[in-house]
Amino acid sequence: MHNRILVTVVLAVFIALLGIGIIIPVLPLWATELGATGFTLGVITAVFSVSRGLCQPLVGSLSDRWGRKGFLITGLFIYGLVGLLVPLAESVGQLVFIRLFQGVGAAMVVPVAMAYASMLAPPGEEGRSMSTINIAIFCGIGAGPVLGGLFADAFGLASVFYVMAGLCFVAFLLVVRNLPACSPLDPPSRDGLVRSVGRMLRRRRTVGILLARFATVLMMVPTMAFLPLMMADWPGSGSVQAGVVIAGRTVMNAVLQVPFGRLTDRYDKVRLLIAGCVCMSVAIWMIPEMTGFATMLGAYLFLGFGEAVLWPVLGAWAAEEGRTHFGHGTMMGVFNLAMSAGVFTGAMLAGLSMDSWGMRHAFHLTAAAVLVLPLVAALLVRAGERAGEHRAAGGSAPTSS
Repeated sequence: MHNRILVTVVLAVFIALLGIGIIIPVLPLWATELGATGFTLGVITAVFSVSRGLCQPLVGSLSDRWGRKGFLITGLFIYGLVGLLVPLAESVGQLVFIRLFQGVGAAMVVPVAMAYASMLAPPGEEGRSMSTINIAIFCGIGAGPVLGGLFADAFGLASVFYVMAGLCFVAFLLVVRNLPACSPLDPPSRDGLVRSVGRMLRRRRTVGILLARFATVLMMVPTMAFLPLMMADWPGSGSVQAGVVIAGRTVMNAVLQVPFGRLTDRYDKVRLLIAGCVCMSVAIWMIPEMTGFATMLGAYLFLGFGEAVLWPVLGAWAAEEGRTHFGHGTMMGVFNLAMSAGVFTGAMLAGLSMDSWGMRHAFHLTAAAVLVLPLVAALLVRAGERAGEHRAAGGSAPTSS
């Protein structure tokens, strides 16, 4: 039963994220054709993060009580529907609304899948288990941009969104057919969402984990949305080349998930977090200085390496917190809310700094934040662990494993 659940969730997430990754290199171009500026490009990304972020904790908490399958099915269906709606958008405002709707669906896909993986992780092997779901995420997103670039160049931008819809509906059918209605190993949490969040905010370790998740995704908009615009003016570059660069980063991340997941279960997680963030910060700082396809690809591969170091760390920490204190769905919902808040903040800062000072400053500002904030998070996590916050909370905490 465990293997069936995990395999189904991993395949569904891979297919869904493949469909989502396909639109990465073309969505900024589609939005620009509708009249989007640097700021509105940030808004298009940010509204997705806002709706996703606001819904994730509630979905996570309810999935602890009602089961996860229904939420996963609904989220995949919404993703497919969005793929059909984007080509019909006639203004930036309509595109913003569609992305807002997509965020609601997103709140029901990756966080719920992560809750499944967290629930099935044996104690002490959280890094390895969470790296499995990360592989599905990064392989899907990594392969998607290449396919998106090929379809865009061959059949036009609109075709990419129809392919996204088809892939998401395939994942929808896979979950309907193969996933059990609920897991017998996942009893409901004893605490409601508000009470659980209150307890999280009183724990230094949990606050540090959420701050680290927030800080390490600030670079999503500058590294994803702005890359096609930077490369568009280079001789011989197009959607395919931008897709290859983005894919190289995510594939690098995916390939290294297994070894770094195992390392996470055996090594000091705080040191791995710091090492990964240093690599990411250096890579982000270098990106606007690149002037050719090969050097840009190298910078993105290095960025993917840094992400590969820290993603299993953050996932393992969240799984530990979910098992011992808050419930898997609740913790993963709030964990992904921190991610959405980071993407939103990064989108706003990058868009405003791009319009005011240029694209280079957007990257440099982000690089500084990615370095400084995780150091603060590491201090909080270490302080919490020294106070014994990483241990199970006796009989007062929900046990969702």
